[in-house]
Amino acid sequence: MLIAITLTAGTLGLLGAGAASAAPARGGGGPFICSGTPKSPGVLTGRHSSVIVSGTCVVNSGRAFVRGSVVVTPRSVLLAAFARNAATGRGTSNLNVGGSVVVRNGATLLLGCSAAHFACIDDPNQKNPTLNSSSAVGGSLIGQGALGIVVHSSTIGGSVLQRGGGGGFTCTPSGVFRQFKSPVYSDYEDNWVGGSLIIAGLHSCWLGALRNHVRHGFLAVSNKMKDPDANELNSNFIRGSMACFGNFPAVQYGDGHGVPNRVGRFAFGQCGFRVFKPNPAPKGPLTPISVRARHHR
Repeated sequence: MLIAITLTAGTLGLLGAGAASAAPARGGGGPFICSGTPKSPGVLTGRHSSVIVSGTCVVNSGRAFVRGSVVVTPRSVLLAAFARNAATGRGTSNLNVGGSVVVRNGATLLLGCSAAHFACIDDPNQKNPTLNSSSAVGGSLIGQGALGIVVHSSTIGGSVLQRGGGGGFTCTPSGVFRQFKSPVYSDYEDNWVGGSLIIAGLHSCWLGALRNHVRHGFLAVSNKMKDPDANELNSNFIRGSMACFGNFPAVQYGDGHGVPNRVGRFAFGQCGFRVFKPNPAPKGPLTPISVRARHHR
């Protein structure tokens, strides 16, 4: 317990420090400003030294490469969940960032998409999708009071650090989520994270973290969700330790038919080794939320 509490204090301090250091690099003529409106978004494509998103920006016209960092300014939106090049109807659209991605207060990031679990925005058949798109961030993904962060099938070289924010303790759509007729939520699925995955103090409708491979630790603290099916934090492989405290509802399987988290070292709190939850909720067989990994790389 003491180890987990110390980890909480240390990583939240790292979150603030990491965000402060992730300012855009100014090599090669300064940052590119991707700016637009929901009806006429800016387009991020080609190569840039660094990027600042102001308003609405989309990655739907081929690959975008950013050598430094990307900053999504307050209440702005970066949509990098398209599969095809909109200009040609062929090729691939995705985002590759050498530095970090910072999502500021009230801003939203959609990164990556998959036919299996999160349809790409441009998939012509949303009910039976077939398209996929993977993106990559060489540094860390940092959310400071972000409205929502949704990441699928992507690679994060550093850590994922999301603190505060969300749409509030409600499932009423707001921001860009209103355009998708969706409640506000944050979600991480099928990603590879080179550092730690940390989510703390998020108040929203729903939160999920499923089938991620995390090289270091996973920490979920004081996340409060309106949807009783929320805080589905399962089916992950955690090479280090996992700790979950003060989340409402408590960490669970929900209706997703998941499997236990496989944890290489220690598991504490709501995601501890001795915690059993219905799988699926609410009446499935009691199943450990986490088990010790027999082998880890």
